[in-house]
Amino acid sequence: MAANRKLLILPGDGIGPEVMRQARRVIEWLDEHRGLSFDVDEGLVGGAAYDATGTPLPDETLEAALASDAVLFGAVGGPKWEGLDFGLRPERALLGLRKELELFANLRPAVVFDALADASTLKRELVAGLDIVIVRELTGGIYFGEPRGIERLADGSRRGVNTEVYTTHEIQRVARVAFELARKRSGLVHSLDKANVLESSELWRQEVQALRDAEYADVELRHMYADNAAMQLVREPKQFDVIVTTNLFGDILSDCAAMLTGSLGMLPSASLGAPDGGGFSRGLYEPVHGTAPDIAGQDAANPLAEILSFAMLLRYSFGMADEADLVERAVEAVLEAGLRTADIMQPEMTRVSTSAMGDAVLRELDKLAA
Repeated sequence: MAANRKLLILPGDGIGPEVMRQARRVIEWLDEHRGLSFDVDEGLVGGAAYDATGTPLPDETLEAALASDAVLFGAVGGPKWEGLDFGLRPERALLGLRKELELFANLRPAVVFDALADASTLKRELVAGLDIVIVRELTGGIYFGEPRGIERLADGSRRGVNTEVYTTHEIQRVARVAFELARKRSGLVHSLDKANVLESSELWRQEVQALRDAEYADVELRHMYADNAAMQLVREPKQFDVIVTTNLFGDILSDCAAMLTGSLGMLPSASLGAPDGGGFSRGLYEPVHGTAPDIAGQDAANPLAEILSFAMLLRYSFGMADEADLVERAVEAVLEAGLRTADIMQPEMTRVSTSAMGDAVLRELDKLAA
């Protein structure tokens, strides 16, 4: 595998630059200690890009993303830009990147590190050992369907319209990602829909089942209504392993699953496209948390989700499973040592800053590499 993989870094807004700074230190460590000479570029995105160029996704940023093997993303948005027209808001940059890069599958792990099992709002016995992945369809459904918009009616009132629409191709390509993941895990997939009330969900259920029957008979498939799944995630989360669902349901339920772990600050995600000839996908990797403007610039944010997002990048886009394992083990060791940022602080643990957490991860990497 070539060492000069092209990596685009987009720190974004709020705490994005702070957590990205710590991820870059891990990248530099791998360069120094493992000889992984990534071709790293950095660009503007979101509110920072709007302030500088008048658009949240400048052409040069999109061109750099299209020329890269993977994108490591921080976070975008904040109160400063909430008054902008919808098409100019920072969050549109993320949707635009997903669409232009054809990143149709979003992987959201919800993993409870043993050291953080007591940080969850659920009882320890419900979440200890939890390890699930939600595969969310990312470029179709109600977020992109047409017609859409707000219109003025003849009587002076207004009507908002969004359209939920899926095709066989869109459904089966994301379901295939879930089935392939399941083959490497426990062999179980839950497909979530609302086939009892939505025709688009009826098609979703039929097409997922058809793909399973045709190509993945070795994988167990269970269908579940999305509202029931929301209840089951907080009732008995460990019944799930791989979950696949639509754009809207995935957006909502992945945040629900995220909080099972105790903090959004701990969770990475990957948005993947079709695999290349080597079996690896171009992807965009980002922490689940937002820009947290209330703590931006205070060296208080948790950088571990950004670092774990980079580990996912190593695994899924660069094919560097050993290096991904190394980074993940370093994060786990830091937590076992009792170090915590404010969002995951627990009694009798040591509270540290963003930069101090980065220092700790690098120390653990040094130990693991010794």
